[in-house]
Amino acid sequence: MSDTPTSEEIAQNYTAMGHSVELINSTKKSYMTDEEWAARVELNKEHLRTMVAKDYWTDEDMTAVNAAIG
Repeated sequence: MSDTPTSEEIAQNYTAMGHSVELINSTKKSYMTDEEWAARVELNKEHLRTMVAKDYWTDEDMTAVNAAIG
């Protein structure tokens, strides 16, 4: 069994990264406390840091991802 994801899985991972970027760049939801929002943003930044470190990326544009990680 290989640990290398398929091209479909890579595309799904890239899409998920985009969702994290969107969340980080959005505003706090009215039902969330400041602490909940900060935790959610940090969780998504950690997800992005983990994903950027993967060695299977080829020509995907990571500009928005790296900006969101800040």
